[in-house]
Amino acid sequence: MDWDNLRFFLELARSGTLVSAARRLAVDHTTVARRIQALEKEIGSALFAREAGGHRLTEAGRRLQPQVEAMEGAFLAVESAAPAAQAGLSGLVRIGATEGFGTMVLAPQLARFAQQHPKLVIDLLAMPRLVHLSRREADIVISLERPARGPVVVSKLTDYVLRLYASADYLDAHPPIASREDLRGHTFISYVDDLLFSKELQYLDELYRPDAFALRSTSILAQHQATAAGAGIAVLPAFLAGRDPRLRTVLPGEANFTRTFWMSMPAENKHLARMQAVWAFVRATVEAQRAVLLPPE
Repeated sequence: MDWDNLRFFLELARSGTLVSAARRLAVDHTTVARRIQALEKEIGSALFAREAGGHRLTEAGRRLQPQVEAMEGAFLAVESAAPAAQAGLSGLVRIGATEGFGTMVLAPQLARFAQQHPKLVIDLLAMPRLVHLSRREADIVISLERPARGPVVVSKLTDYVLRLYASADYLDAHPPIASREDLRGHTFISYVDDLLFSKELQYLDELYRPDAFALRSTSILAQHQATAAGAGIAVLPAFLAGRDPRLRTVLPGEANFTRTFWMSMPAENKHLARMQAVWAFVRATVEAQRAVLLPPE
């Protein structure tokens, strides 16, 4: 039996769609389909039910998956122990993170890390949505909520602070804000409520429900730029807004929010040298920027 066919089976089982599996395997989706057809012919049974939303495992597929995962674990162990693997970090590591944290905190440091390891490829998915570890969209995921279940390694990465910000121009042009009551009548910038990817982003519910929004966006970077342009007031991460000289803190000492980043990866990958190295580097990067993530009031 061809191990490559089994590898393609595993990626499709985890991702659920030909396109996602093809992206992870760096091939065309027709190649994935052809490999699955070949495996089903070898086994003599359908492994997937084709549906409008993708591919769902059949009973035969569900029985096969844990056996193939055991084979994958053995293969990765051999690969990690091989002399070539000890010569230096190599291969692909895909990291999923929230848009602001991935862009402002991780991207510059990961780029330098990759330069130090020419055979290592790092994909950074800095996105305004949840990156799913269970679908194998990434090898390491940094999320706002702790993964609830599954064979994963999970670690608290760091707390971080968010505050209420507005531009100096906005504050000069509007009534002063000395208390929460003074927020009435001011214009806000925030997320699109029905498109929130985490309940941890519902900051304003803890402070004040605005009467008017100048802009709502799924992107924290868009919110930051709109706030800096003087369009309104927004809750922004200190690691993003605290570096911007155009912005001022509103209600310092009162409008403070603390959230947590969690880091996770599949348990089967924890022994791989490249995963261990990137995991440790992310932790070191965060530790070095603790004053930016958790600035004093």
